[in-house]
Amino acid sequence: MTHSIPSPSYPRRHRWKVLAAGVAANAAFSVAFSGIPMTAVLMRTGYQLDNATLGLVLGLMGLGIAVSELPWGLLTDRWGDRPVLLTGLGTTAAALVAMALWAAPSAQHIPGLGWLCGGLLLVGLLGGSVNGASGRAVMTWFEAGERGLAMSIRQTAVPLGGGIGALVLPFVALHFGFAALYGLLAVLCALSAAMSWAWVHEPPIAPRAKAAETSGAPKGSGPLRDARVWRIVAGIGILCAPQFAVLSFGTVFLHDFGHAGLATITATMVFVQVGAMVMRVWSGRWTDRRRNRPAYLRACSALSVLLFAALALLALGAGTHAADSSALRMALVALLAACGVCVSAWHGVAYTELATLAGAARAGTALGMANTSVFLVCFVTPFSIPHLLALQGWPLVWLAASACALVAMPLLVPRPGAADQKLAKTALSRST
Repeated sequence: MTHSIPSPSYPRRHRWKVLAAGVAANAAFSVAFSGIPMTAVLMRTGYQLDNATLGLVLGLMGLGIAVSELPWGLLTDRWGDRPVLLTGLGTTAAALVAMALWAAPSAQHIPGLGWLCGGLLLVGLLGGSVNGASGRAVMTWFEAGERGLAMSIRQTAVPLGGGIGALVLPFVALHFGFAALYGLLAVLCALSAAMSWAWVHEPPIAPRAKAAETSGAPKGSGPLRDARVWRIVAGIGILCAPQFAVLSFGTVFLHDFGHAGLATITATMVFVQVGAMVMRVWSGRWTDRRRNRPAYLRACSALSVLLFAALALLALGAGTHAADSSALRMALVALLAACGVCVSAWHGVAYTELATLAGAARAGTALGMANTSVFLVCFVTPFSIPHLLALQGWPLVWLAASACALVAMPLLVPRPGAADQKLAKTALSRST
């Protein structure tokens, strides 16, 4: 139950402004958590890090998000979307300003590793507020037949921000330094906070909102006690591992193994993010019309298994000769891009399925659970990749990514058990 002041009546079209503010908030933060890894090669040089330390650094923001997601989600369900978004975005901007002042390397000084690690962890802790809050706003403002599209549009903010980050942040870091990079991220968070202040409000009370509050989880229970919610939460997190492998170490793979130039690397990662954005919007609309979210999630998982296995085989076949053939290098680039798009296309559909199962009134908690799972994986994945590289090189990395997609498939699309059938019968009897 929220403690926010009831909103005045807004026209129904206002829901698109709420969605736009949610997209802006997610995109601004995504430029940071998806864009900073795009500067991995420059960060490794600027901060004088080895691969193992780089993996730890790149994972810390994800760890901060994972730790804070569930508390932010619970606060969102209690206070409402607006206070959480304003608090989270404002403090995130302040943390990024602090990093620009004290955690940016220069020709004269390289800050201690603790400043960099602490700053990225803090940005993750504060920025984790945007995910659950903007997702709950979608569930409360949009009708059931629009939520797949609306949630998928909201989820395009992640690849949108990542694409902007991939395009802009390496250029900024290379030519202006990391202080300018952190300052730019702070400005983006402040601007999105202004949009949230102007547009994000609680929806007017209406029968559809009442119905949404009572749908999903059985009365008297909550997402934290629902095994079905936990199953989907686990599947979402595991299927994010191959995605984060591409986003965190894809640039390093193309640079070190594929011997690609900065322009090729940047173009590849921008393509991954734009492709993911397009696929998320299309999949949300398509599954809304066909009501086939489980089948779509199953197809994405299966295709991800095959694509990452193919990338592992190509890397194994290439051996150390990737730089000797431009055709082989382009094949690596194309297959990595296809892997990145496929394993990023399903988010809006899965989050809609999860939020629908939990019910709109508890969507903040359920989405907080999912994002905790996602960003724990975001921390573990870049931390683990250097160790896999030391064992068997890049083929093992991409084979492990394929295995994660295989494990996630039955969790995202479980067979209905006795409890699910009983709930379906209850819902049917109520409707008749």
